[in-house]
Amino acid sequence: MTDSSAGASRELVVLVTRGTDHELSSVAFTVACGGITSGLKVYAFLVSSGVDLVRRKAVDVTQVPPLDPLKSLIDDFLARGGTIWACPPCVKARGYTQDDLIPGVTIQGASAMHERLKAGAATLSF
Repeated sequence: MTDSSAGASRELVVLVTRGTDHELSSVAFTVACGGITSGLKVYAFLVSSGVDLVRRKAVDVTQVPPLDPLKSLIDDFLARGGTIWACPPCVKARGYTQDDLIPGVTIQGASAMHERLKAGAATLSF
């Protein structure tokens, strides 16, 4: 991906599989925020225990020093235009509904992520 390439993708999809019990969840959002800083449109697709990251109250207690608290990372990500999608079957398997998730998170199937990939988005998985 180069700036001089006409039509080059300026999007990144970050697939987040880790939950509140793993430092990779904080790393994923640190990298996602960095993507926004570098000029990318960034989408976070949360699957498996990754959906636990955006459950109300759970996000408030997660921090992996020396990284910023997860809530700060996610709030920054959303405030800067990042998009967070939560996997519908993963949400349902945990008994969550849209009301259980923090504002700004959309329960969205993988087809939205696939559309970004087909359009040339880069991907990272955590």
